[in-house]
Amino acid sequence: MAFPHRPDAPELPDFSMLKRLARDQLIYLLEQLPGKKDLFIEADLMSPLDRIANVSILKQHEVDKLYKVENKPAFSSSEQLCFLVRPRIKNMRYIANLVNADKMAGRTRKYKVIFSPQKFYACEMVLEEEGIYGDVSCDEWAFSLLPLDVDLLSMELPEFFRDYFLEGDQCWINTVAQALHLLSTLYGPFPNCYGIGRCAKMSHELWRKLEEEEDGETKGRRPEIGHVFLLDRDVDFVTALCSQVVYEGLVDDTFRVKCGSVDFGPEVTSSDKSLKVLLNAEDKVFNEIRNEHFSNVFGFLSQKARNLQAQYDRRRGMDIKQMKNFVSQELKGLKQEHRLLSLHIGACESIMKKKTKQDFQELIKTEHALLEGFSIRESTNYIEEHIDRQVSPIESLRLMCLLSITENGLIPKDYRSLKTQYLQSYGPEHLLTFSNLRRAGLLTEQAPGDTLTAVESKVSKLVTDKAAGKITDAFSSLAKRSNFRAISKKLNLIPRVDGEYDLKVPRDMAYVFSGAYVPLSCRIIEQVLERQSWQGLDEVVRLLNCSELAFTDMTKEDKASSESLRLILVVFLGGCTFSEISALRFLGREKGYRFIFLTTAVTNSVRLMEAMSEVKA
Repeated sequence: MAFPHRPDAPELPDFSMLKRLARDQLIYLLEQLPGKKDLFIEADLMSPLDRIANVSILKQHEVDKLYKVENKPAFSSSEQLCFLVRPRIKNMRYIANLVNADKMAGRTRKYKVIFSPQKFYACEMVLEEEGIYGDVSCDEWAFSLLPLDVDLLSMELPEFFRDYFLEGDQCWINTVAQALHLLSTLYGPFPNCYGIGRCAKMSHELWRKLEEEEDGETKGRRPEIGHVFLLDRDVDFVTALCSQVVYEGLVDDTFRVKCGSVDFGPEVTSSDKSLKVLLNAEDKVFNEIRNEHFSNVFGFLSQKARNLQAQYDRRRGMDIKQMKNFVSQELKGLKQEHRLLSLHIGACESIMKKKTKQDFQELIKTEHALLEGFSIRESTNYIEEHIDRQVSPIESLRLMCLLSITENGLIPKDYRSLKTQYLQSYGPEHLLTFSNLRRAGLLTEQAPGDTLTAVESKVSKLVTDKAAGKITDAFSSLAKRSNFRAISKKLNLIPRVDGEYDLKVPRDMAYVFSGAYVPLSCRIIEQVLERQSWQGLDEVVRLLNCSELAFTDMTKEDKASSESLRLILVVFLGGCTFSEISALRFLGREKGYRFIFLTTAVTNSVRLMEAMSEVKA
């Protein structure tokens, strides 16, 4: 049922070292402020911090009270205040207000600001402008890699996507380079490096500079990871915009996985309380179903429940000695498994209820039609209906973006119509969101071909308005061939299957989208690894508008073992989805690789749209 790793699959490096390093560094920084202190933590850092150093560890190092950095005054009686924040201007203003309020009251305290993952010059400038730079001491907590699972590392920088791909802010590229440098320092040099995208190229160049500056650190080390692949999110927006149908992806879409854990509400736990559950390989039930298509999950869970019951029933014929062994050795494990099983069954039921209410099948059908390039008019009508029924502003935007990218921009008539309907349905405050989506290339309008417009206008004079509209559609679609369609054909992203696609025994990565589409990002990685270069993919790279941005960097590394050469670190800049992770895990099983994922944050279609939205929910 689950994807067992091949017996010859290489072992994964132990990433728990990253947690220990981060914890030790934080403790060192806290101890630089000896004595009791109050700690102010930014909301975004609370979940990652909890995975590294919980409250009891902080208390051991004389942290007295914890406060959340928020837009209201904090009343702390401590003589020492420590701020653990992201390097953001608003945080500097918050700290400045607090320090200046103390000055006004004639109170003297010690203040320490710990920036994570790095300190920006702009922040120091604000502290200086506010007149408190001399009153606070500043430090960096270079915590940029959080192991969420045995094969998943996250930088927990959800803002990376908007900052870089919308605002063009390159401030986080140094953080990516530092993270790669840390990994190569701990786990040996990376012999082969590939990448595609502007951000990937810049990150790689900066990382290589760091390597050159500290040349001696990795020399002579045996590489543990043979290949690194850096990929920009804007190389493949389509995959991120599709509805997820693997279990882990659906859990994320439905309950929102945050920092590797999920809050299951009373509808899942069948009690009055919510429960926070860590989703990783340690959860044996989850580990077996995480990469499965949702249609297979119920069957597996019911079989698991029967097996569990059979194990419980074994105790009936036991003598005292056997019963003693059963209680001491097996019972605890069975109870834990039973608890997890009931949670995941509850989660499945909750997902089913929500998806049935949303008419999920119709939605998936529309998405598949868009991916395959069929029934575009019907799909557009479906999106219009979706908007008119006010199902969800985010969902409607997502479908419009998917239509735009798969068709290489909307024809002007459709763009204007959909935009008008959307603004009328959800409110004019979304106008700026459309501007953002256009800038990011997610929702664009086709520019009709100049050569066609003259012919088009002549023809339109000869026919009725209704027919003219259809002719305009036809001309516009001819004017600019869709790059997605061409890439899809080139890389065979839409599998041709005789009969029905077998989701129980998938034959390729397309199973993560019900057999309708192989994730573009994963196909690119597969093709490059096969060739060990971009050779033969020139046309694909050109269609992706990355002619200057695809690179290969191979160093002669005699020490690389055959095992390390089958370990591949994939770096997603701008976020990756659980569907992509599942697809690459499947590819690894098929080809004998093991993939390690490093992402700026785990994302999905909703987070992508929220990052672009100017209307905060």
